Amino acid sequence: MRDYCIRTATPDDLDGARSVMLDTVYRDFGTGYVPRWHRDIVDLDGAYLTPVRHTLLVAVDARDGSVAATAALDSRGPAHPPNPRHLAERYPSGATAQLRRVYVRPGDRRQGLARQLVGRLLDFAATDGGYHAAYLHTDPTVPGAEAFWRSLGKAVHDEREEPGGQGTLHFEVPLP
Repeated sequence: MRDYCIRTATPDDLDGARSVMLDTVYRDFGTGYVPRWHRDIVDLDGAYLTPVRHTLLVAVDARDGSVAATAALDSRGPAHPPNPRHLAERYPSGATAQLRRVYVRPGDRRQGLARQLVGRLLDFAATDGGYHAAYLHTDPTVPGAEAFWRSLGKAVHDEREEPGGQGTLHFEVPLP
């Protein structure tokens, strides 16, 4: 097993974190960069480092100092639209810790990085004290994504069950 340092991102980590994120949206999601979905990737500092209740974590490979994985949290609940209204009402902005950008480079997967990163995000949310729920959505067509999130939380809405649904799977993960 490789050695990684998991920590809060610094400005020096942002290019590496952005690279992990963009590689993921192009390779794993097949969408490429879509501004309305991925705007935070361009401004990681403004999205996660500057706001006090937000955070960006990185897993840095001790061998070469490269960013191997990312995980972020912000205080924005799911917006309606495009998400179902009942989710926006259940997970309002300000009271919801939304888990985002939990991405691991393919060569660094199966090392427990995503699980460790999510654990630290949940600890961050619990320490904040103002979050009442942790929410996320995922693309279940990405290999391993659905099983990973089911191991940590509870599916609260499956858009695959809706006529014309986007296929997105929504989860709540318990706060510590």
